[in-house]
Amino acid sequence: MFEYISKSEHDTEQLGFKLAGNLKAGDVLAFFGDLGAGKTAFTRGLARGLGITDTVSSPTFSIVHEYSGRLPLFHFDMYRVNSWDGLYSTGFFDYLEMGGIIAIEWSENIENVLPDGHIRVEINRTGSGDDNERRITIIGDDRIYENLGD
Repeated sequence: MFEYISKSEHDTEQLGFKLAGNLKAGDVLAFFGDLGAGKTAFTRGLARGLGITDTVSSPTFSIVHEYSGRLPLFHFDMYRVNSWDGLYSTGFFDYLEMGGIIAIEWSENIENVLPDGHIRVEINRTGSGDDNERRITIIGDDRIYENLGD
């Protein structure tokens, strides 16, 4: 487990950027956190770390955005997914076989179908009184922690 206190959106993006260097094809990142916690900011940094130059935005209305980089990035928003049929219709299970990185916002809604070995990223406000401060907890196998604290 790795914990980090982010003081800004930029800090959150930088952590995503660093984590990208430790990822391999097929990795699934499951984001947990309230609205506005920083899930999309983290994914922007992740995309940059994968060599993606496209503008990254939340796929709230389209469910998934696809980006090309060192590895493809499939960015899901499961906020509106509330049934098995809804999940199946997103093509999520097909994306698991495509050899890219999958980043899932609102993983709470599909937690029971997340693949074994997924990387859990929890982003929460610290309650310090600083609205920009976040506690980011990353849980996964040991290879993903390299260089995160630098």
